[in-house]
Amino acid sequence: MRAAVLHAPGDVRVEERAVPEPGPREVLVQIAAVGVCGSDVHYYEHGRIGPYVVREPLVLGHESAGRVVALGPGATRHAAGDRVALEPGVPCGRCRECRAGRYNLCRDVRFFATPPVDGAFADYVAIHEDFAFALPDSVSDEAGALMEPLSVAVWACRKAGVAPGARVLVTGAGPIGLLTLQVALASGAATVAVTDVNEHRLALARRLGATDRLEDADALVECSGHPDALRQGIAALRPAGTAVVVGMGPEEDATVPLSLIQNRELWLTGTFRYANTYPTAIALAAAGRVDLEAIVTARFGLDQAEAALRAGREDPAAVKAMVIPGSGTAAP
Repeated sequence: MRAAVLHAPGDVRVEERAVPEPGPREVLVQIAAVGVCGSDVHYYEHGRIGPYVVREPLVLGHESAGRVVALGPGATRHAAGDRVALEPGVPCGRCRECRAGRYNLCRDVRFFATPPVDGAFADYVAIHEDFAFALPDSVSDEAGALMEPLSVAVWACRKAGVAPGARVLVTGAGPIGLLTLQVALASGAATVAVTDVNEHRLALARRLGATDRLEDADALVECSGHPDALRQGIAALRPAGTAVVVGMGPEEDATVPLSLIQNRELWLTGTFRYANTYPTAIALAAAGRVDLEAIVTARFGLDQAEAALRAGREDPAAVKAMVIPGSGTAAP
């Protein structure tokens, strides 16, 4: 098979590799679509994210969907030919966090495209059958791949306690912010304001139902990773409101208005990926409650994976680039 392999910052090569063999209770999936995430771009540009360093060649890509083509020993959940969305992190299932249902916090999780675990910029991947979720016919392959960032948005809205009638502020109109906007509205939020410095993305947010300004918000979902957005977003919360930090900036530390948090009794929490969200994400997409294709702005073949990784930097109107392993040249 072919795979797009990161060798060093700015150095991605399409190579021939052996097709993986599915192990016990694994399925072999032919990849149909892969979304380009900000973490992929960060590895491409810098070769690391915090403590995760690319020390040997790494296949990027963790937002993926495809078709089951083979079953490993003991795999019974799927049949060959089934279309599936892949949840890219397989936890150990044995630690305290896994046993408590917080498997997103498992220290031994094997997560696609996180060194040293290869990702899905490839023709085939093998994954545990429990982390391949059946896709209904009404959900496209590209939408199936975007169940991963949609899950981030679902988890963020759960942490924020978004309920019918809520007033929500989303800072950052990238893919996660735009999906959080849609999940909040699907959850019954009365008003969702979205802020950003990119007018192209703000225009898309408005088309998806966002307003521009909001004070006395019930919940803040910070998706930009910018310290100023976090501080200003917290200041926009009503007393007893909730701030959820989703975006991860380059700095490990940020300053928050502690006196304001105390005086208004605000809740501040972080998020790390998601847990038990894929069924909800798929149901939202299947019911037409979210428009995943709306955020897709460019498509590339596997040979153009490096161009896909650069798309967000080179085109201010870019939101989400997709890599289609079975295709050839880039398409709009």
